[in-house]
Amino acid sequence: MADSQMLLDPAIRDWVLIPIMIVMVLVGILRHHITMLLTGQPKKPQVKAIRESKALLRGMRLRTFGNHVPAHAFSSRKISLADAYEDGRYLKNPPGKEGAQATPPNPMTDPDMMEGMMEGMKKQLTNMVPQMLIMGWINFFFKGFVVIKLPFPLTPRFKSMLQSGVDTRDMDVTWVSSLSWYFLNLFGLGSVFALILGDNNAAGVDMAAMSSMPGAMPGAGQPGQQPDFSKLFLAEKENLLITSHQWDLEDVEVRLLRKYGKYKEPKKSKPSTGSPKKEMTLRDKIKASQKASSAGNKRR
Repeated sequence: MADSQMLLDPAIRDWVLIPIMIVMVLVGILRHHITMLLTGQPKKPQVKAIRESKALLRGMRLRTFGNHVPAHAFSSRKISLADAYEDGRYLKNPPGKEGAQATPPNPMTDPDMMEGMMEGMKKQLTNMVPQMLIMGWINFFFKGFVVIKLPFPLTPRFKSMLQSGVDTRDMDVTWVSSLSWYFLNLFGLGSVFALILGDNNAAGVDMAAMSSMPGAMPGAGQPGQQPDFSKLFLAEKENLLITSHQWDLEDVEVRLLRKYGKYKEPKKSKPSTGSPKKEMTLRDKIKASQKASSAGNKRR
């Protein structure tokens, strides 16, 4: 093919390939520090909010590890949790005494939900603005540049992904355009940021924030939106009620002896063919003892 003989100018490597990668690393470090300044220290959750999540986790653990406790203990725990889930005892905003359903909190009046929404908007801002600026910079200065060739073969399906901004039909799919090089760095510098800034860094792309963007993923939740624990509790109650129980320690001593070959199987008694023997009365026992004693005296 004609593109197999194509050679790249070394100036493209020095003034396009390496600068894009360096700018991406520096922008990621800057994004990390800006995110830390905007978000600040994480706020401690409320006790009632922790109780909601831990109560739900308790039911899940009971279903998973319930076979480690006896049947009566499992049954009492299951009934207690099912009643608590139905009554809404563990909810942060429990229903009234009349048994009315708990109304979902208004996110505009709940300070925790408002703060969560603001945190999500800040993360979206720190993700969108640098990406728009870098993409505009690359499209303005390096549009149409071919910067690198991959050392391994690829199928033609990767052509649209690796050669964005370069409208050619005959070029080999292993050639990478400048805009595609930007996307490869955007999603591939996570290990470099982890090496420089640590594991818990905000330099890489926040997929949760990107999924909450309008039109990004249909049906995705909004940032800061909290789950409806009342529905989760009712679903967990149904799961608990249909969970069966089989105690893991049933006949554990027999299984342990069998494992080490120390268990002796009980001998099965043969069924008697004759008539069953009658139990001796006290008078018969006395007569039998007297006969035995008199027979001993005669022998003497």
